[in-house]
Amino acid sequence: MIKAAIVGLGWWGERLLGAARPVADKIRFVHGVSPRPSTRQTIADKYGLRLSASIPEMLCDPSIEAVVLATPHSLHADQITEILAAGRPVLCEKPLVLTKADAERVVRAAENAGLLLAVAHNRRFLPATTELRRLAQAGALGELLHIEGHISNENSSSNFAPWRHDDAESPAGGLTGTGVHMLDQFVALLGPVRRVSTQFLQWKPPPGALDSLSVMLEFEGGQSGTLAMIRATPRVWRLHVFGILGSAENHDENGIVLRFSGQAPQRQDYPPVDTLSLELQAFADALEGRAPYPITNQHMIDTAAAFEAIVASVKAGGSRIAV
Repeated sequence: MIKAAIVGLGWWGERLLGAARPVADKIRFVHGVSPRPSTRQTIADKYGLRLSASIPEMLCDPSIEAVVLATPHSLHADQITEILAAGRPVLCEKPLVLTKADAERVVRAAENAGLLLAVAHNRRFLPATTELRRLAQAGALGELLHIEGHISNENSSSNFAPWRHDDAESPAGGLTGTGVHMLDQFVALLGPVRRVSTQFLQWKPPPGALDSLSVMLEFEGGQSGTLAMIRATPRVWRLHVFGILGSAENHDENGIVLRFSGQAPQRQDYPPVDTLSLELQAFADALEGRAPYPITNQHMIDTAAAFEAIVASVKAGGSRIAV
């Protein structure tokens, strides 16, 4: 069982603490870090955490075997390198970092230290998306030609910490909060992105943003893709990959529809799961050598590169940007 510390005890940090309880035989949080410990004492008491005001203070605890980051995005790169330098592996909330250069920096730090660096894309652990990737990678759909994704929710009206509304922390509308999950799926299925172009429409700025982001992508393998997200509409998740032989669509997180020529659509359903618990379990399994973490170092770099290019395109008014 891995004894872990969590840095960041806000909304999402507490979600992770709750998700760890069902997998306490694999990983257990014993230490928490908040710059304002007094305001988080209730959370610490609820989950049995020792509290520290800083990462260096936490790293002095010899019982800590791994660290999970649930902190503002712009802090990730420096926090990751600091923790790796102290000899602890890291699971970092998405987005891992905001630029390709920072992704390369933290990956290089992990490789030099011989430690695991993992990014927390919890939707990777949906059984339906896992099966969709398996089918596509096994060749069941034939040569892959195109991918479509839509991920939207009503989170822009939620009572988040102010930093989540800061364009420097959460650029390009819904990309940082939700769209990066779908971008991770795209790169897992089709590999690195070559070029992107965007359309960003905003009717109301944050907080309570009303906006939409549409992205057109070209992958290095020659495939095309489209990605859309809205920050103020009922929740939608749709991932659809098209091949010469057929297509597979995951449109409600828990089901896949397969379409092949001359056949009626086939639906496969999967039970709902706690993706956060599965993510934490996968991190612990990787640390203890039971299974590799499913997101590779190169994949993290490729996703960060595509993310950065989308942000650059939005800032340039939708211009086509090479990754």
